[in-house]
Amino acid sequence: MNKADMTLGFAGIGLMGLPMCRRLLAAGYPLTVWNRNRDKCAPLQAEGAAVVATPAELAQHCDVLILCLADTSAVCEVTEAVLPALQKGQIIIDCSSIEPQATRELAARVVQHGAHWLDVPVSGGVGGAENGSLTLMAGGAADVLARVEPVLMQLGQRLTHMGPTGSGQVTKICNQMLVACNAMVIAEVVALAQRAGVDAELLTPALTGGFADSKPLQILAPQMASRTFEPVRWHVRTLLKDLDMAASLSQEQGSATPMSGIAAQLMRMHAAAGSAGRDPSTLIELYSREEPCN
Repeated sequence: MNKADMTLGFAGIGLMGLPMCRRLLAAGYPLTVWNRNRDKCAPLQAEGAAVVATPAELAQHCDVLILCLADTSAVCEVTEAVLPALQKGQIIIDCSSIEPQATRELAARVVQHGAHWLDVPVSGGVGGAENGSLTLMAGGAADVLARVEPVLMQLGQRLTHMGPTGSGQVTKICNQMLVACNAMVIAEVVALAQRAGVDAELLTPALTGGFADSKPLQILAPQMASRTFEPVRWHVRTLLKDLDMAASLSQEQGSATPMSGIAAQLMRMHAAAGSAGRDPSTLIELYSREEPCN
């Protein structure tokens, strides 16, 4: 299928959704967008996207509908709104990070309407969305995924089919456990280095290439060391939401996740102090006895 023959819809024009949409437009796909706050669609409309007023209307204008929403509740609400408008053979790709069980339930309802559901959460942050270097982890039918692979590869550098519906979301939870715990330890490290009289801004170049190196280290350690918390590239509340999903999944599966549990409680304390909407680099404030700058 040619790009011009595959029409795309996109719901959720946030930190990730905006650059993802821009890449799809740049690739030549006809794109229609919807967002609860319509003003956020204005930049995309100026770049050639069509804008609609409701999720149901969005579903009427596309072959493939991509969701990139805040949480499980938002995905359920939007899916409920599009169900009456779904067309046979239509494909919904959920790039949000939501609960695996909710994913399976939503997929079952979509299938009853003759459409398809793929859970394809992404990792790589705003920078990865802008550069098209996201990592995509997919759950759902392999043949349906193959049909939309050209679309998804405009957004990322790696697409892995993890298994049946819900597998992508389980994989994303695992990803976020690693990211969140890493972020918390990086905050501890930066604070300790500074208290011990070491220039923490040298930590990243010093550790690059070693076993302690990671993308979170490369991104967060310099921000933490210099207390550079703007612009906000992701949110504390997002990591906390994902850690809470990890705790729920671990209970369902009877699998212990003590490190993620500790990270969740520390992050919840930070969020409760007024930092839920701030960048995770602000986690350094937990260890440096600084007041949040709201």
